Amino acid sequence: MKHLASRKADFYIVLFSLLFLVLVTGRVHSQADIPRKTMAITYPLNEEVIVPFRGTTRFPRMKGEAKVKRTSKNGTEIELSVSKMPRPFELGRGYATYVLWAISPDGQIDNLGEIKRRGFFEFDSKISVTTPLQTFALIVTAEPHFLVKRPSQEIMLENINPYTLSGKTISTMPAIEYFGNSSDYFRDARTPEIAEVDYSKTPSTILQAKQAIALARFAGAERDAQSELAEAQTLLDSAEQAWKAGRSESEVDIVARRAISTAVKAESESYIRQQARQQRNEKARTDAELKAAEDKYAQAQAEIAELKRQLADEIRARELVERDTANFDKQVRDLREENNRLREENARLKLELGDAKNKLAAAEQEKQAAISEKEKSEKIAQLKSNEPQLIQQLKQFGTVTTNERGIVLTLAENFWSGVRSTAFSPAAARRLSALASLLAKNPDYKIQIEAHTDSAGDPTELEQFTQQRAEALAERLFSFGVQGNRLAAKGLGSSFPVASNNTAAGKARNRRTQLILIPNI
Repeated sequence: MKHLASRKADFYIVLFSLLFLVLVTGRVHSQADIPRKTMAITYPLNEEVIVPFRGTTRFPRMKGEAKVKRTSKNGTEIELSVSKMPRPFELGRGYATYVLWAISPDGQIDNLGEIKRRGFFEFDSKISVTTPLQTFALIVTAEPHFLVKRPSQEIMLENINPYTLSGKTISTMPAIEYFGNSSDYFRDARTPEIAEVDYSKTPSTILQAKQAIALARFAGAERDAQSELAEAQTLLDSAEQAWKAGRSESEVDIVARRAISTAVKAESESYIRQQARQQRNEKARTDAELKAAEDKYAQAQAEIAELKRQLADEIRARELVERDTANFDKQVRDLREENNRLREENARLKLELGDAKNKLAAAEQEKQAAISEKEKSEKIAQLKSNEPQLIQQLKQFGTVTTNERGIVLTLAENFWSGVRSTAFSPAAARRLSALASLLAKNPDYKIQIEAHTDSAGDPTELEQFTQQRAEALAERLFSFGVQGNRLAAKGLGSSFPVASNNTAAGKARNRRTQLILIPNI
């Protein structure tokens, strides 16, 4: 203990900062920001590090400890145990669960997963997760649901000075204060409250789904994402009906989590459509200004015509009155020259107005083309930048290669319960859940599922068998949160072998299930 106290004194906090910008789309979600401090730790390779956690001043009884180990194969593995966790609803309106976060010094935020409730009163729980980060801080926050993208200001636990059983020195990162999500949602009257009776009886995912739907409404989904919001509400109603009907916990949990995912989509679509509406309104104002300019030009034309009419009347009068004067011809020439100048000026104005219209239209087209090209380039660059990290994360599920189609993940045959089985092995469920979570976090890829087998059997039956495998995998990924419009399943039978079917080893290589991640550009 003296050794631990000495290490804590040596590595005291000088912190990194994260300022989470408040999203403004038609509403201003802002409060007085509350600064927090914590510590970033650099984890050495293949060294188990013990990381104590302390509760915040509001809940000082909370405790936690994590065993963290960075490996070259799977990234950084974290096994966190927490105790004395209060019920989330005690923190106030809007909180239904806890989430573990990893925050890197360069501002990357990683939602590592939900710390699930165990019991009714203060509870203990565990979570085992992996992150590709090497230097990061760990915090636990109370959240409305498990799919949030930013941590709230309700920070329950934060890591403090680490140590190792071998006595090896662990590097910590100097940092300064950072800020949490300060959305007005947590103080809005429309945020559903969770009563003690709800918390004790209702499954956590149903409570989270209610909060996710409330967040979508708060973002304006009732106006801008009605179909998505209605779908989320329907899924929530189905989950509640299944729960009240005594269905299995896993069945209720799957439907409730789909409701959460759909509500998050409704919230996102609402913000996007609000921005699009604002752009349309801006274009309407521009069109109105152009119409006003055209009306003004038409008025000027009418005034010119009236002036011409008056000039002609004057010329005719002068012809009658000054027919015999010496200056008659000169006056007529002057008036005709003026009339010609006006005609030329009128023609010039017409040309200039036409040029202005053409330039305005061309500028608008160039602007839209530039915006589209920029967005496409940024998306391609982002995918290329994130591709190595995604490939590294995918390697925990099988063999990963790349080709002209995209990233190819080949699953091991032990995902299936048998050589000719379309059922998953018992050990595959957790891995498929983790795979689906990873794919759901990378929505810019379409996923082509292709199942292959060896040549032993009727070709038609083999194609049907591989089609069933591909569809079974697609349905499982969909049930774990991957959007259905990103998934495509194809059974190819034995049509595309990668090895000879004359040997057992060759047949084993030909029995493969592949996921091709194709950029959705």
